[in-house]
Amino acid sequence: MKRTLVALSLLLLLAGCMGSGGGPRPVTGEAVGSASTDAAGGERYALSGDAYPEDPPDVARVPDAVPQREPLSRGGNKSPYEVWGKRYEVMAVADGYRRNGRASWYGEKFHGYATSNGEIYDMYKMSAAHRSLPLPSFVRVTSLDNGRSAIVRVNDRGPFHSEREIDLSYAAAARLGILERGTGRVRVEAIDVDRWLAEHGKTTRPAGSVSPERADSPRPLVAEDAAADASGEPADPGGVFLQVAALGSAEGARALQSRLEEEIARPVRVASATGLYRVQVGPLDPAGQVEPVRELLRRAGFAQAFIVNDAN
Repeated sequence: MKRTLVALSLLLLLAGCMGSGGGPRPVTGEAVGSASTDAAGGERYALSGDAYPEDPPDVARVPDAVPQREPLSRGGNKSPYEVWGKRYEVMAVADGYRRNGRASWYGEKFHGYATSNGEIYDMYKMSAAHRSLPLPSFVRVTSLDNGRSAIVRVNDRGPFHSEREIDLSYAAAARLGILERGTGRVRVEAIDVDRWLAEHGKTTRPAGSVSPERADSPRPLVAEDAAADASGEPADPGGVFLQVAALGSAEGARALQSRLEEEIARPVRVASATGLYRVQVGPLDPAGQVEPVRELLRRAGFAQAFIVNDAN
């Protein structure tokens, strides 16, 4: 009897932690990644509830997000927007934002799916979701329980619980020591990017200049990327590819590859170069296959897929 009660207690504790992540992401205006169901009315995510990754890499050495000047994302910044009957306003700028509250985290359920601004969520990077900060924003999150801190890049919407301030990625939650409890008391402070750049010996780019590419944002292939795929084989010279994401994590890219192959029943490759892992569907006949596959991807939640070819 005693052994049964102990086992039941452990199960309840684990269930509480798994349910404490970001929760479902309902459609929020133009937020691409927040749909909980696809266009056909089916489930948007492969998992019904959030969970720890089964075999996570060591995230102890994942670096902080690096603050930089970036234009506002085309997705995820519509204001006002409505979720579950409640209206939210998006701030014009993050300058001066400072607030205490509770942080939660989100993991396996959302890994490899589009965030509200159209990027692909990689739970092994330093990122976060927030209800009102402009996307993207950089904030320092400090645990009020143990003093640990991390700089994260806000690129998603949530959490939509009044008692919670921010949803952290798995890596950021691990840094702050809140994985086991599920939530923790934190202070969220917006980073003044110009000041941060000056203090770290960097220069601010002129207004309107193109921001440096991020490792977790989709982009076209460049010439050196097209030489080989993840297996080292020469790229297929025929057809084109629809690129879904470029991730900094090989594990995340392979997980997304498997998910796409199952959801859209099309060949998917991971092209690897310069530290990025590009998830691409194809090769496709540009005359008749691109648009039907693009529609399949849109229904699966990847509306930002774009055409690349081995000549780029």
